Amino acid sequence: MKIVFMVLLSVAVLPAQAAQWLPDPQRVAQAIGAQPEVQAARARVDAARAQARARAAGPHEVTASAIVQQRNIDEAGGGRDYREYELQVGRAFRLPGKVALDRSIGEQGVLAAELRLDDARHQAARRLLDDWMAWLRADAQRREMDGQLEALRREHAALARRVQVGDAAQKDLDLLGVDLAQTEAQHLAASTAVDVARQALTTDFPSLSLPERVPEVTVPQQLTESAEVWARRIVERSHEIAALEADAAQADALAARSRADRFADPTIGLRLMNDRDGAERALGVVVSVPIGGRYRSATAAGDGATAAALHGDAAAMQRDIRREAGTSVETAQARYSQWLAQRRALDASSAANRRVHRGWQLGELSLSDWLMAERMQRQIALNEAEARIAAEQARLRVLVDSHEIWHEE
Repeated sequence: MKIVFMVLLSVAVLPAQAAQWLPDPQRVAQAIGAQPEVQAARARVDAARAQARARAAGPHEVTASAIVQQRNIDEAGGGRDYREYELQVGRAFRLPGKVALDRSIGEQGVLAAELRLDDARHQAARRLLDDWMAWLRADAQRREMDGQLEALRREHAALARRVQVGDAAQKDLDLLGVDLAQTEAQHLAASTAVDVARQALTTDFPSLSLPERVPEVTVPQQLTESAEVWARRIVERSHEIAALEADAAQADALAARSRADRFADPTIGLRLMNDRDGAERALGVVVSVPIGGRYRSATAAGDGATAAALHGDAAAMQRDIRREAGTSVETAQARYSQWLAQRRALDASSAANRRVHRGWQLGELSLSDWLMAERMQRQIALNEAEARIAAEQARLRVLVDSHEIWHEE
C-alpha cells in the first residue's frame, strides 16, 4: 500500500500571525520527504513488507529428487542390464499455529518500519525547525544592528556639523567615531551570520525555496493548553515509543514461534520406484520429522530473553520521552516569561536612553554618559530579539513534537 505523506495543511492550530513567519506546509512536506534518511526509511518499509509476504508464504518449498541408474546382474548363463529409476516429491508443512505466528511477526515488522518512517519525518521536521529559526534569529539580530547603525550614523553626521561650526569638540566626534566603527563591525558579523544560516538551511533542505525577505517574528505566541495536556500529547504520539513497542510485540511472536518450533515441521512426500525394467514397482508415502534437541530449546530461550529486553527498552524510551516532553513544555513556558521580562527591560532602557540622549544634547551630560547608555540599550535590544526568537522556537518545538504541525495526518 502506497504511503501518502500528507502534512497538516490547516494552520488553524497556529495563530494567523505565527503562520506569517513559517514556511508553507506543502513545501515543508516536500522538503521533509526529500531527506535521504526519510527515503531510506521508506525503503525499509518496502523491505519489511516483502519480508512479511515471505513469512506468510512460509519457508517450505516442494523438493523433487530423481535417481536414474543402470543395474547389472551376473546370472548363470550370462549377465543382464536393467534400467531403473526412483522419483520422490515432498514438501514440509508448518504445524497448526505457526502460520498465524509468522503472519504476526511480519505484520509487527511492517508496523515498526512504518513507525520509524514517521519518526524519520519527525526528526527531519525538528531539524528544519532548528535551521529555520536559526535563520530568523540571525536576521532578527541583523535588524537590530541595522537600526542601531543607522541611528549612530545620523548622530555622527549631526555632531560633525556641530564641530564644523564650533558648537562641539573634536574629541567628542572622535569618541563617537570609535563607537560607530565598533557598531559597523558588529553589523558586518550579524550580516555574515544571516548568510551562514541561510546557506545551512538551503544545504540541509535544498528543495525548500526560501523567500527573499526573511520573515520577522514580531510577537511570540503562548501555548494554548496546560503543560500536562501538551506533555501527555507528546508521549501518546511518540513514534519512537510505538516503534519499540512494535519491536517488542514482534519479539514476543518470534519467541512463541521458536517455542513452537521445538516440534519440527514434518515433511511428507511421494516416492515412485521402478526396478528391473519395470519388473518391480513401488509407490509409497515418505514422512520425515526432525527430532528437536538442545539447539531448538536454546534458541527459544534466547528469543524469549530478547523479547523481555525489548519490552524494557520500550519502557525506558517512554520514561525518557515523558521527561523530555515535560522539559520541552516547561521550557516553552519559561522562555515566554523570559521574553516578557526582556521586553519590559527594553522599554525601560529605551526610555532611560532617550532621557540621557536629551541631557547630552542640552549639555547637561557628557557624550560618554550617552554612549554608555546607548551601548547598554543596544545590548538589551539584542537580548530581547534573542529571547523573542527563543520563546517562539520553544513553542513551535512543542507543536512539532506533539505532531500538531509538519506531520503526517
